[in-house]
Amino acid sequence: MNVVPEPLPGGPALARRVMDSYETVAHLYGGDFLTEENKRLRAAWLDQSENLRADRSELAEVLRAYNSRYNNHEKVRASLDLLEQPGTLVVAGGQQSGLFTGPLLVIYKAITAILAAKEASRELGRPVVPLFWIAGEDHDWDEVNHTYVLNRSGEVKKLKIELPDAGHSPVSYINVEEEHWQGPLEQLEELLQESEFKADMMELMRTASREGGMSGAFAKIMGSLFGKYGLVLLDSADPALRRLERPFFRSLIENNDRLEASYHQTAADIKEEGFQLQADVTAGSANLFYIHEGARLLLIKQDGLFTDRKDTISFSREELLDLLDRHPERFSNNVLTRPLMQDYLLPVLATVLGQGEISYWGITGRAFAQMGFRMPLIIPRMSFTIVEGTLHKHLEKYGLTFADVQGGLEEKKRRWLEAQDELELARRFEEAKVAFAAMYDPLIEQIGTVQVGLIKLGGSNKEKILDQISFLQHKVQDAMAKQNEAALRQWERIERSLMPLGKLQERVYNINYYLNRYGRSWLDGLMELPTDYSGTHRIIHM
Repeated sequence: MNVVPEPLPGGPALARRVMDSYETVAHLYGGDFLTEENKRLRAAWLDQSENLRADRSELAEVLRAYNSRYNNHEKVRASLDLLEQPGTLVVAGGQQSGLFTGPLLVIYKAITAILAAKEASRELGRPVVPLFWIAGEDHDWDEVNHTYVLNRSGEVKKLKIELPDAGHSPVSYINVEEEHWQGPLEQLEELLQESEFKADMMELMRTASREGGMSGAFAKIMGSLFGKYGLVLLDSADPALRRLERPFFRSLIENNDRLEASYHQTAADIKEEGFQLQADVTAGSANLFYIHEGARLLLIKQDGLFTDRKDTISFSREELLDLLDRHPERFSNNVLTRPLMQDYLLPVLATVLGQGEISYWGITGRAFAQMGFRMPLIIPRMSFTIVEGTLHKHLEKYGLTFADVQGGLEEKKRRWLEAQDELELARRFEEAKVAFAAMYDPLIEQIGTVQVGLIKLGGSNKEKILDQISFLQHKVQDAMAKQNEAALRQWERIERSLMPLGKLQERVYNINYYLNRYGRSWLDGLMELPTDYSGTHRIIHM
């Protein structure tokens, strides 16, 4: 693998500022930039604040039970033994549980967490465990029920689990029957080319699908890919975890008004400094969900009560606290309280975030302090685009860069196709049309002296002749395009491979294409790449 940095324009402005000049926005986050010295300071604070978090032994038992089912690897068991010991820290990253792991960025986030934990352990001289937080409590089924694969013909194909009655239940609670898995599994096998790795990969996908749900399948695949690196998995919808979280949910409810005020104050600061908010901060939001009859309902505060927007449920603060004591599994975090809950459960040295996440975490800066915590260090997720050998040759052949592809290739492709017209037929056709008009217009004027009505007829006749010339010109252009059909397919392959659907490859394609092409050694190769936590995008030439 040859790695080349490729700075990308765009992205949320606040995230760019965090990565480029953190000191100018540090006041919004209340945390520190990722340096070895700040890692030591964060570690020291975590040692001093051990009593603020959930009991390590109880947490380790919950995670052992979960990982023994989905991620039963000796290195994971060793990580959990370490996590149970005082002084062990965590580098955490997380994502929703997408179909067949979803887009590549999920894989890159796990890799970033593993490598960052290993590096921090070496620098600090103490255990640092990597952990992946599966956001199984999220209820947007349409966000996780599909993924995209580059097929053997170089086309972008969507795979999707059709489940019309998913409702608003947390994804981890949605059962997916074997019949619903069958379609995308068959489609995946059909789309991918034959390879020495295909049978092993498809067996993993089929085994994972037997877990019955999206989150279980996701965990099974992630465990198979990363268990040997000691990556611990946590499902935020795990009922056993909810019982551990109960004291902090109580604190979130009891301090809800002050917590809401902190979000609003920081959101106002962010907007005043010219940045856009990446998460909604609405008046009266409790920033918590309640699961009622399987549906995950966002709680709001109205007339002294906790209710939802459709008044399906309504509780006083005391009633809500009583329900929490009896049914902690019914409670769930939203995007702004999840970072706080993560810090309550785990001794988080640093958290791995994408650019959108970096931006909305800024809203939680004061909230951490409000709850007696400090925001962990932020690690921008490593970001890659994979360029295969044949594709690299095509880029060189047409003189294209990744920036060209990112900007769109239509104009460059048109100019290239014009350059293949060695007979300059396009120019000569246009000249012929101009020359014809120059000869015909004076003639039309003259015949008008014979009879005025002939001018209109002559004009109509002229347009028909020009249309016929244009018709022939288009036929010639089609013939030239057919001559260059193979080359135009190469142009399409470049665009579909590197910027599918107009987005970065890592935001669209699933890992299975690359596992099928290169096997698991490809993943091992990624694990050996030099770390880069600057947020710089990198091109990997295979």
